[in-house]
Amino acid sequence: MPTSGPVRIWSNVLPRWVPRYIQVVFLPEGVDYIGSSPEESTSMAEPLTGKTVTGYRELCRQHNVWISLGGIHEMGPVQPVGDRSYCSHVLLNPEGEIASVYHKTHLFEVQIEGRMNLRESSFILHGEHMSDIVDTPIGKVAPMVCYDLRFPEMSTFLTQQGAEILTYPSAFTQFTGMAHWEVLLRSRAIENQCYVIAAAQTGKHNDKRASYGRAMIVDPWGCVVACCHDGLDVAIGDIDLSYLRRVRTEMPVMEHRRHDLYGYLKGSNSKTDTDG
Repeated sequence: MPTSGPVRIWSNVLPRWVPRYIQVVFLPEGVDYIGSSPEESTSMAEPLTGKTVTGYRELCRQHNVWISLGGIHEMGPVQPVGDRSYCSHVLLNPEGEIASVYHKTHLFEVQIEGRMNLRESSFILHGEHMSDIVDTPIGKVAPMVCYDLRFPEMSTFLTQQGAEILTYPSAFTQFTGMAHWEVLLRSRAIENQCYVIAAAQTGKHNDKRASYGRAMIVDPWGCVVACCHDGLDVAIGDIDLSYLRRVRTEMPVMEHRRHDLYGYLKGSNSKTDTDG
């Protein structure tokens, strides 16, 4: 049985939901822990072979389900303990195999007088590549993380590469979440005509951090399909790709883009790409 605390929690939660019809489970950023200081965050980081990922891999096999680990603190291959780690969105398949690893590329660097002062770069390494698009039973998933939500070029590029489901596992602050969270999620869904799935941390983590919560699923028309309430909650929704295709056919916004005026978005989807 897994020994990681969060894994133990989900090993109790999953049996209540997965046997019904759940094929993919999406968990938030910081699914392993949220530290109270940069030093604590980096000192607790693990490799992908550590007990946290190993525990979730076992849960995938046990319940025959995909699990999105929305953001774990992954120790870099040459990083000593105490140095910065990656914030890694890890997607696991029902065989317990790692289907995809994406390192968060946009880091939260915010100083709002009297409200917050948070510099993720003090304990997180920048990712250097766009995420891969992963075929799953519910559609083509594009893994992203939290602050990536504020950069529409990223989601548009991934949509042009075939994404049908944009994922933004997050730990939004309460101050920014109240004003921006739902607006941004629905905007990304509407402009890309994609489903958006956003698992979210909620409540107080320590004396310095509290998260807004309100995890939600948004459809390609921008309607909220499901949303979590305050506290530990589960949002469940159906992904209807025929509806996605209908929305894109009836309003083909991607075909209407004026590439002759503002060009094409270029990016690097994997560690083997060299252009962009």
